[in-house]
Amino acid sequence: MDKNTSELIHWQDVPAAFGLLTRLPIPVDEEGATARGARAAWAYPLVGIVVGVLQASAVALLTLAGLPIGVVAALILVIAVVATGAMHEDGLADSADGLWGGWDRDRRLEIMKDSHLGAYGAIALALSLLIRWLTLVAVIALEQYWGTLIIVGMLSRAAMVVSMRALPHARDSGLSRKVGRPSTATTAIAVGMAMMVAIGIGQGWLIVMAGLATFLCILIAQTKIGGQTGDTLGGTQQFCEIAMLLMLSTQIG
Repeated sequence: MDKNTSELIHWQDVPAAFGLLTRLPIPVDEEGATARGARAAWAYPLVGIVVGVLQASAVALLTLAGLPIGVVAALILVIAVVATGAMHEDGLADSADGLWGGWDRDRRLEIMKDSHLGAYGAIALALSLLIRWLTLVAVIALEQYWGTLIIVGMLSRAAMVVSMRALPHARDSGLSRKVGRPSTATTAIAVGMAMMVAIGIGQGWLIVMAGLATFLCILIAQTKIGGQTGDTLGGTQQFCEIAMLLMLSTQIG
């Protein structure tokens, strides 16, 4: 076995994570990234750092320019969607359509694979964007958005790694199956890194909310389809992000 494919951590994991989870113009060795597979999952929270920094930087510039908070919140949502290629939003919509639109496991998986957007998916997507916009308005008003956006980005992507590890693949094909399942050690690195940063900037309490949201997503996926897919992983990221933003917004008096 090639040493690069057996090491717990390798430098190729970082561009591989960005190549998979974003549309940022980062050169990726596709052969090396494919060989590493789920071993690169420890780097997923690093993607959250970069997306969070992009959003926080935009908040600083746009508020300095005098734009209203509501407009700023909408624009940083646009930044997140563009940076990730709406990958997680697509997963949320497909998961909502399949998990609640099908009567049995096979039908749910079939619906999730269909590229058409159904009523459940459209409603989930609309509510997700609305709730995220409203809560981001509150978070920006707190003027502590730098740490907040970074931690939300990291913990929500660490949640994806936990779900990948906790659940088997629900189908024999697809992106999640191609990437594989991370080891316990890989999962621990991803979660530990996100937790340390959260605690380090004084927002360790968000770990509890992220954990509860992740557990609920895992429970639903296991009950509905007996495992995870790329769509349920994207849905998990979105659900965890929303849960943390909701909790953060309660700090507004």
